[in-house]
Amino acid sequence: MNWDWDKLSEQKRRQGSPIPDPGRLGEDLADRLSDMKKRLPGGPKIIIGVLALLWAASGIYIVEPDEAGVVQRFGAYAYSTGPGPHYHLPFPIETVKTPKVSQVRRVEVGFRSSSRDGMTTQSRAVPEESLMLTGDENIVDVQFIVQYQISNPVDYLFKVDRPDETVKSAAEAAMREVIGDAKIDTVLTSGKVTVQDDTKRVLQAMLQLYNCGVEVVAVQLQDVHPPKQVVDAFKDVASAREDKIRFINEADAYSNDILPKARGRSAAIINEAGAYREQVIRRAKGGADRFTALRTEYDKAPAVTRQRLFIEGMETLLANPELDKLIMSDEAARQAVPYLPLEAVRPGHKAPETTASPSAGPAKAKGGAQ
Repeated sequence: MNWDWDKLSEQKRRQGSPIPDPGRLGEDLADRLSDMKKRLPGGPKIIIGVLALLWAASGIYIVEPDEAGVVQRFGAYAYSTGPGPHYHLPFPIETVKTPKVSQVRRVEVGFRSSSRDGMTTQSRAVPEESLMLTGDENIVDVQFIVQYQISNPVDYLFKVDRPDETVKSAAEAAMREVIGDAKIDTVLTSGKVTVQDDTKRVLQAMLQLYNCGVEVVAVQLQDVHPPKQVVDAFKDVASAREDKIRFINEADAYSNDILPKARGRSAAIINEAGAYREQVIRRAKGGADRFTALRTEYDKAPAVTRQRLFIEGMETLLANPELDKLIMSDEAARQAVPYLPLEAVRPGHKAPETTASPSAGPAKAKGGAQ
């Protein structure tokens, strides 16, 4: 203990007390200890007993529910304990370590984040960790987080020196291996989940080989982008790719709109052609059947059949209002010059009505029509 004799002397002087002599302090302390030994029989033994009791009680320890107890005897691993109160031989015979086995730890690769009041405020890039070479000889900037837990406390504490740094180095190596087998387009777009799963699998295999006593919970990509020097070129490529997808979608939409219409029109044309074909075939078949029937009747009675056909033809001819007709008797027809209505051939000219000659008598059933 350090004494400020000037202040102490000044204080004693103000109080009117005698000023202590520094040379007499040691002697006064020895005298007081001697008096205590005389007044308290067996004093040294009690003090030693109390100290021994405190030393023995220092071996009591408690393992929390999220911890595991690992006891060392003279520095070597002795045994493990679970949650709850326990006792080990006091130091320096045995010591205990209680790592948190249920805590999810994390390491950052490619960046370092800083937090304030439990909230992440900013991050700093670490290019020597994040820049990686892809399988198609491109460079990509990958920042990711590895989450892990202690699966074997003994291996975690004693098998590997600085296990957290080992996990970080192994995670970086595993990510470089996975990125080296992938193409940059896959890494930047649709292959991120595959990259995370493959990295987790490779990292877990490496940590088991090292006997780290660690189980990987998850590998999460934080940011994946091209290097800053070529990011503009990659943006142009991404824009072109988006335009390509947009054009393809527009073409598919147009195709989906026009093809059903074309198929419907084609089906309608095919149906109309089929109907027309069926109509022509049936009409031709009906005409052929009618001709066959007429031929049969003609063979039986040629004169009667010929007369009937003539009458039916004249009925059809005379009943047609669109035809210009000139009716003459047989005698007039033999004497008349063949008449051709040239006026009807002229476009837009209506032929004048023709009346029968006064010398021509009424038309007979056997008269000719010109």
